[in-house]
Amino acid sequence: METIKIQGTEDTPKVILDKEKEMMEISGRSLPEDVASFYDPILTWLDEYAESPNPKTVFNFKLVYFNTASSKLLLDVLMKLEEIHEAGNEVLIRWHYPEDDEDMEEAGEEYADIVDVPFEQVPYSA
Repeated sequence: METIKIQGTEDTPKVILDKEKEMMEISGRSLPEDVASFYDPILTWLDEYAESPNPKTVFNFKLVYFNTASSKLLLDVLMKLEEIHEAGNEVLIRWHYPEDDEDMEEAGEEYADIVDVPFEQVPYSA
């Protein structure tokens, strides 16, 4: 399966989707100009991954900022992970947030309430 590695920029997050190395991460800032076209390959990759997922999937979100348009697409990513979980596979979402950033912590809590997937909140020192 093809690996996706996208370097983060000021407006787009860093993305690593590597089934073989069991690394799945979206990190940094997410406010791409065309949010749909940025996240489309990620969602397509997850569709393909869902056909034959690893025994355990750990997906790390380590965002410091995302805009409203990105929040919808992040939810789409989480819904794909929920589908993988509902199909009987082990999935863990790790939501990393700066320990002094209540907004990002609350965003993780809200997502955790929406999707039915094991969800771990992980504060870190910025």
